[in-house]
Amino acid sequence: MTTLRLSEHPNHIDQLRLGDGRTLTVRLVAPDDGEALQRYFRKLSMVSRHNRFLGAMSELPARELDRFVHAGENDRFSVIAVMMIEGHEIIVGEARYGFEAANASFEFGISIDDRWQGQGIGTALLRNLECRAAALGATTIFGDTLRSNTAMIALARRLGFTFGRHPDDWKLVRFEKPIDPVHQEIPCASWKLVAERRMAAIM
Repeated sequence: MTTLRLSEHPNHIDQLRLGDGRTLTVRLVAPDDGEALQRYFRKLSMVSRHNRFLGAMSELPARELDRFVHAGENDRFSVIAVMMIEGHEIIVGEARYGFEAANASFEFGISIDDRWQGQGIGTALLRNLECRAAALGATTIFGDTLRSNTAMIALARRLGFTFGRHPDDWKLVRFEKPIDPVHQEIPCASWKLVAERRMAAIM
């Protein structure tokens, strides 16, 4: 199966359509997004920040923010979900993910701005992550969350994830899902590139 190498992971921009017709743009975080991303995290409610980072945190420490804005280092990537509001780009969600080639697994963490929750953004972003996982050659996608994070658990359950114990921390639950390497639909730019390579190889 043709897959996308991490070293070739381009700065894809995906335009996703929400249920109400609005457009959600998902793209890799760039170094000049640091200030906007930090503002996003500061505006999250205390509960949302706690759920995202599995502990108390008012903002990203400088070292962690640097990791977020330098996509590809140590095979870790960060994306932001943005919408255009009155001519301005607003971050409404974010995710960070990594691919482990040794066991073909794709791990992620995700958050949605409290003001934008319940509008289908989490569903669209997580499906986009599934597509990115498939493009990289993952056979499993998984995440960890606090047992008290009912919103994340409900979202994962709706999208077909199964739940189990976290191997190291009883306060966490792990949710995972197998990745189908052959998609009938192509919902992200990463998968489109893989599909084009596959077709070129056939021809």
